[in-house]
Amino acid sequence: MISVTSVLQREQTIIAAGLVGLVIVAWSFLWDGAGMGMSALDMTTLTLFPHMQVEVPGSMPVSWPVVISMWWIMMIAMMTPSAAPLILLYGLVLRNHTGNGKDVFALTFMLLAGYLFSWLAFAVVAAGCQEALQPAGLISEMMLWSRSRVLSASVLALAGLYQFSPLKHACLAKCRSPVRFLTDYWRPGRLGSLTLGLRHGAYCVGCCWMLMALLFVGGVMNLIWIAALTIVVLIEKLLPAGTNVGKFSGGLLLCWAVATLLV
Repeated sequence: MISVTSVLQREQTIIAAGLVGLVIVAWSFLWDGAGMGMSALDMTTLTLFPHMQVEVPGSMPVSWPVVISMWWIMMIAMMTPSAAPLILLYGLVLRNHTGNGKDVFALTFMLLAGYLFSWLAFAVVAAGCQEALQPAGLISEMMLWSRSRVLSASVLALAGLYQFSPLKHACLAKCRSPVRFLTDYWRPGRLGSLTLGLRHGAYCVGCCWMLMALLFVGGVMNLIWIAALTIVVLIEKLLPAGTNVGKFSGGLLLCWAVATLLV
């Protein structure tokens, strides 16, 4: 006879494996360039002051839908790991409530879909910003990193200040407390699961949008910056000292902004 514990472990394992697979696929697309015409590795460089890099001639002839999909794939790769604790906890609670494995998977999928849809909305806005910055010559047409000292310093400073803002910490508190979040916002059914995912995604966007804006400084497809921001997000959301680390990173960003103006 199969024990309840073994059933729970099996379902949690399947959900976790699905999340890992999703992240791997997203990172694979990013590595290949996510439709941008060249690999992300070719658009990656290690520098503190991207605006001082030599401009690479040429432009990247891609459509706005492709840019949106690139941003969305990037957000899936970067943000899904930090949402995993809530998603796994939700699956566990559902199993205890419904007792039906099919419902667990269906409702968990709806939660994930809602979460990722929130980041799709962010991707649309980010793609719009990219479409405005490239023709204006503020970011490289080819390499997608900042060409402007003022743009770099401004984004770094705003991101640093946002790390100390009440809105940032209100949103971060929701992301760091999956048990409290489910207790406060639980709704039954598929629509309830979708709404729950949308709400959690909205809080995550509110927490991290200025960090994601840093990609306009270091390079939208710069793997080093993408990986560094992913690690910062994971630390902020999952580790006990995450809030303090976020404030420390805010101070570093402000210092970086000043240094950018001086070099």
